Amino acid sequence: MISKTPLKQRNKVKEITLDMAANIQLIAKRSFPNTTLVTDRFHVQKLATEALQQIRIKHRWEAIDQESEVIEVAKAEKKRYEPIVLSNGGTVKQLLARGRYSLYKRSEKWTFTQKERAVDKPV
Repeated sequence: MISKTPLKQRNKVKEITLDMAANIQLIAKRSFPNTTLVTDRFHVQKLATEALQQIRIKHRWEAIDQESEVIEVAKAEKKRYEPIVLSNGGTVKQLLARGRYSLYKRSEKWTFTQKERAVDKPV
């Protein structure tokens, strides 16, 4: 048990790397009061990746909703719907669906296909 280790020895600990569990943080702070608590990189990256994924999905649904509205207007006006096609040959909706992994890499490490998808200029 940690409590059997004298406080003088526990105070020598400078840094503790933890996951993001609040209960472990509380135990670490109480047991090692003079330490700096650091969240490990894996858990920080995972949290950031999940947040980015949620944002991408939100924007994709917004693009789907916007396209649906434009399709309805075109139907009401008895016009043919033509989606905006980007210079990479896809639509914004497709870019948001297929561009997931491009978001997690530096642009220097993108594949040729990822570079093509990332172009966002309408034709």
